[in-house]
Amino acid sequence: MNYVLFFPDELRAKNLSCYGHPTIRTPSFDRLSLEGVTFESCYVQNPVCSPSRCCLFTGTYVHTLGHRTLWNLLKPYEHNMLETFKQAGYQVRVYGKNDLFAAEAAANSTHVFENRNAARAGQAENTAGYGQKGYYDFVYRPMAGSAEDTGDWANVQAGIDFIRSWKAGDPPYVLFLPLLFPHCPYTVPEPYYSMYGEEDVMPLLPYGQGKADYMELIRRYRQLDDPSALRRAQALYMGMVTFTDMLLGRVMDALDEAGQRDETVLIASSDHGDYAGDYGLVEKWPSGMEDVLTHVPLLIRAPGGAAGHRVKEPVEMFDIMATCLDHAGLTAPYTHFARSLMPQVMGAPGDPERAVFCEGGYDPREPHCSEGTLRPSTRHLLEPEFIYYPKCIQQQEHPESVCRSIMMRTGRYKLVRRSLGPHEFYDLQADPNELINRYDDEAFRETIRDMERQMLDWYLATSDIVPMEENNRSL
Repeated sequence: MNYVLFFPDELRAKNLSCYGHPTIRTPSFDRLSLEGVTFESCYVQNPVCSPSRCCLFTGTYVHTLGHRTLWNLLKPYEHNMLETFKQAGYQVRVYGKNDLFAAEAAANSTHVFENRNAARAGQAENTAGYGQKGYYDFVYRPMAGSAEDTGDWANVQAGIDFIRSWKAGDPPYVLFLPLLFPHCPYTVPEPYYSMYGEEDVMPLLPYGQGKADYMELIRRYRQLDDPSALRRAQALYMGMVTFTDMLLGRVMDALDEAGQRDETVLIASSDHGDYAGDYGLVEKWPSGMEDVLTHVPLLIRAPGGAAGHRVKEPVEMFDIMATCLDHAGLTAPYTHFARSLMPQVMGAPGDPERAVFCEGGYDPREPHCSEGTLRPSTRHLLEPEFIYYPKCIQQQEHPESVCRSIMMRTGRYKLVRRSLGPHEFYDLQADPNELINRYDDEAFRETIRDMERQMLDWYLATSDIVPMEENNRSL
């Protein structure tokens, strides 16, 4: 059995038709939803690219191995799902951006890891208001060239070429396609750039009450004071999502044309979401725990599995790792905390009692973790003309705004504990958009205390892992 993991970057579930968006056109995701299983409530373990992917492939939480920053990627000695498949004889290929492996680590886990034509065509010369007011909202002019000129097209094409080259008798394969879109800045080639107008955007979520201070700081540092620009940002984000949907369709068609549909598990998900104008914000934040950042799509089509089945109960994004290994009959040679979703892939309901967790942010004693540090490789982040300058300078001037944070979410409630600043609690049944922080509401006091006890127990159970390999010691 082969495995294809289609992974756009920064794709929130909210902006897919099969997750309820009324105006966006995502026919390929819709098709995958009808042909496989849709997990309606999948949540990531970190709201930023690299930590989320490290959690995905190890099946461990952020705090377990210290993967809470962009700069701490998987090391050669850290076991992961791709390594397990490679050691079992699978051909493991990755085409796309690397937010996963540190130097020399990819060789242990993959046969091929390439990012073809990584530069986004026309990005630098097509900024709108470069270095001026409005620049920091990420709203760019259209990318030069066509869809075929983008790095994502090139990487997907490399994956398709490999699918077409595979023949019966070859080793089974794992193909991971970590794409760039719909990651901001908000721009995409035509016709996707002009596909949606502000009238196609759902009403943006307002600021809310009792939210953490980082939200107001982001708006101030990025000069996010133009409601029309924020709606335009989401309209462009929608065009980027539809572009990504087109690429998924190409992969699905390639599997059909190569006769591999009935011997390939196809999984589509993402590492985190994007504010895309909601709450008056753009992009993401390392300690942001809103559903627009933490709720991602998860669709799995497996030969012999259920079709059109929808799982409402919460799952965690890193469950993909346990599910793939379970389906392949492989056992991870290390401790992990992911759960196999194979029962749900075959049509069973989920666990209504399950709670999911997400962690982010850094402690003030961890300046090496933040964006905008003065390490030689990242000095450019503190140049005022750089698109991420406001984010980096905010983290340097207000480290409390990016403090360590942890989310616990059930089907009805969400609790967010922070090392600094206000804690948050939401009754998602009455307030699905997380607009009113009820942490200090006495009506929820016992519920909050119970969730805090569960959070402590979870930390106790997942605080570290001991290697399974025998450790030699001197006598």
